[in-house]
Amino acid sequence: MSERSLAPASFDPQDAFRGPYAARISEFSEAGRQAGLAPASTDRERTALVLVDYQHDFVDPSGALSVPGAQEDVARLLTWFYAHADRITTIYASLDTHLPFQIFYPTWWQNPQTGEHPAPFTTVTIEDVEEGRWLPLREPEWSRHYVQALRQQARKELMIWPYHTMQGTLGHMLVAPLSEALAWHSTARQTQPHYIVKGLTPRTEFYGIFGAEVPDPSDPSSQLNTALLETIMQHDRVFLAGEAKSHCVLESGRQLVQHFSQRPDVLQRLYVLRDCISSVQHPTIDFDALAEEELARWEHLGVHLVRSTDELPA
Repeated sequence: MSERSLAPASFDPQDAFRGPYAARISEFSEAGRQAGLAPASTDRERTALVLVDYQHDFVDPSGALSVPGAQEDVARLLTWFYAHADRITTIYASLDTHLPFQIFYPTWWQNPQTGEHPAPFTTVTIEDVEEGRWLPLREPEWSRHYVQALRQQARKELMIWPYHTMQGTLGHMLVAPLSEALAWHSTARQTQPHYIVKGLTPRTEFYGIFGAEVPDPSDPSSQLNTALLETIMQHDRVFLAGEAKSHCVLESGRQLVQHFSQRPDVLQRLYVLRDCISSVQHPTIDFDALAEEELARWEHLGVHLVRSTDELPA
């Protein structure tokens, strides 16, 4: 990648390692106004940047579900971003957003013999439910259906997660240097960022930004958001990055690939910034290996796996 950078003087890639701090929105917004870039609306070739869940709980080592390597990912992503911001037309940033009682949290399940709730990273299978090892404390009929449907439809078992990205908490916020970059880009290119809130549906999981793992018929927002899929992929190229590679990035990409499986011309517009994504570490499951298998499948279908140091395609 060339050494060019449009970054304001206040930007430092090491900001990604500073830990929580108040984003300097006014300072970066003013720097954007002084950047002298053309409005995004004048772009002849339109580029979208999709940022998945670069939130404190995933990125910072003190976060509730910290992803090893995420700070380095953010530093690389922002360096790439400021090198190419004059060619980035539209930014989409997702926010994983949760409440205290959700089907993947310990509060939903209990062992009837011991009274204990499942610890984080416990797998709850349909056999566990049918044999009474874990019983749902809420929505028992739906919960049994969900665990079975998750295996059949999404080819997954229900994972119990630590409480993370809880609505209204520090963990829910985008990391500060990314918020600064979005503010800078907005004023520099005279365009609004698009925020995608996902995960508020209590009865299902919402890894991908376009829809739930198992749509909840009582909540239309959990259905696949085909309008958003179509809008994003109308760009000439789409770059995808975020956390975690093994879950929310992977499922977001999978939703794109599945929706456009008969449109290789569309899939060829998708670029995954593979050195700006990292996987959740599990005590026994090699999530990263599973993610790499999926990425290889996408590449075979025409999706580009690139690094932040690669030149932007002409």
